Amino acid sequence: MATKDGDGWTICRQGHRHWGTYGAAGLLAVHRDEEGVAHVLMQKRSFWSHHGGTWGLLGGACDSHEDPVDAALREAGEEAVLKLDELQVRGVYHDDHGGWAFDTVIAEAETLLHAVPGNSESADLRWLTLQEIEKKRLHPGFAHTWPTVQAALEPGLVVLDVANIVGARAEHGWWKDRRGAASRLLTDTAGRSLPHEVLTRWFPRVVAVVEGAARGVDEVEGISVVHAPGSGDDTIVEVVRQAKPWERVLVITADRALRELVKGLGALVAGPKWLLDRL
Repeated sequence: MATKDGDGWTICRQGHRHWGTYGAAGLLAVHRDEEGVAHVLMQKRSFWSHHGGTWGLLGGACDSHEDPVDAALREAGEEAVLKLDELQVRGVYHDDHGGWAFDTVIAEAETLLHAVPGNSESADLRWLTLQEIEKKRLHPGFAHTWPTVQAALEPGLVVLDVANIVGARAEHGWWKDRRGAASRLLTDTAGRSLPHEVLTRWFPRVVAVVEGAARGVDEVEGISVVHAPGSGDDTIVEVVRQAKPWERVLVITADRALRELVKGLGALVAGPKWLLDRL
């Protein structure tokens, strides 16, 4: 396993020539302003490079031992001066050409992070709105996947009805130690990719609502815990109401009455099996 052992050209089964003998990955950093307008960090490729003068993503070849997320962040750190630790990875889109693949790593930025070229591969770096991107001369690979990836940029919020999910999990003795059962559920869920119809990996914002004897459970990294002062259902409805207008909200519960209430607020619903099958 050598550093940069992925550098080199290869031909996929579709007959296309690609950079990266072990595939390639790119970083799609996105920020939404107070009105919900998405801004994407785009790179203008230097004219001497492959498809020079076109706009695309920071990125490059994956090494043989690298996860695509690590590769995208490493390449972005080489090509740009950018605070990578202020990005939150939200998903990965896998574009398989047969024998070669490109992974688009979607990462959320809370602000329009300062970014300038870090080496000669970048002629320019700019945060562009979706409308501005459409007016640019795009890298052919990015142009091919952009319509699909763009549709997956909508931020996701998954709300967990912890009491309902713990009950469905039917863990032995959970009713005797509801806090412990809730804690184990959160620990098992934290950092895990959740199902998505487009992305191969999805890490949405997760809010877990706990009630009754489970109140007081400790938070785990990546999951915000809301302790219901009374009814867990009422608190879940309030969490849905407080979601950002542009967030796609999914509530995980089997409670029929609660499902109808949150659907009336525009949320999607799924049963506990949707989550438990991933654990």
